[in-house]
Amino acid sequence: MTKDEFAARLKNACASVAAAEQELTEIDSRFGDADHGLTMAKIAGAVSLAVERSEGGIQALLDDAAMAVMTLNGGSAVPLWNTWLDGMQEAAPEGEDIGIPGIQAVFAKGLEELSEMSGAKVGDKTMMDALIPASEAVAAYEGEDEGELFAAAARAAMEGAEATKQFVSKFGRAKSYGEKTLGTPDAGAMSMAYFFQGLANV
Repeated sequence: MTKDEFAARLKNACASVAAAEQELTEIDSRFGDADHGLTMAKIAGAVSLAVERSEGGIQALLDDAAMAVMTLNGGSAVPLWNTWLDGMQEAAPEGEDIGIPGIQAVFAKGLEELSEMSGAKVGDKTMMDALIPASEAVAAYEGEDEGELFAAAARAAMEGAEATKQFVSKFGRAKSYGEKTLGTPDAGAMSMAYFFQGLANV
């Protein structure tokens, strides 16, 4: 996959998140600050613009995306997404091409860095409920088609996000609502799932 192809997937991912702004706001309004949709729209816009303007290779592309997020004012999603993108760029190639093993290394490093920062696991009702299964799907892929890889990751992310309806919130403001949060998906998991859905669209 070339840098331009990867950039196109990232821009589609950002567009997918931005399109879900209203839905994410509605979900977050139930037990959160009702700012997740706006924050994610800001993050998506910043990443998309950074990707469009980036010069250099794939590592520079992801580094620019991480830096663009870091400068934003917003909710708790800002440092989390900055950490994830920054982790990804650490494992990215400097050149303009990336193969399946390279993609797997990028997503593995991103997950490692974010897991260290957030401490959240599957079942805690956070963005990690979508990111962990998506990252595991990327790692487990054995074929040679990046389209298939991202499709598998998108399925896993959405299944993980949907599963958060069955969990009680353990992080953030929603934590104080306890069992009332059952039946509502986690906004952070949904935004991550939409991001992976966009990555899977060419």
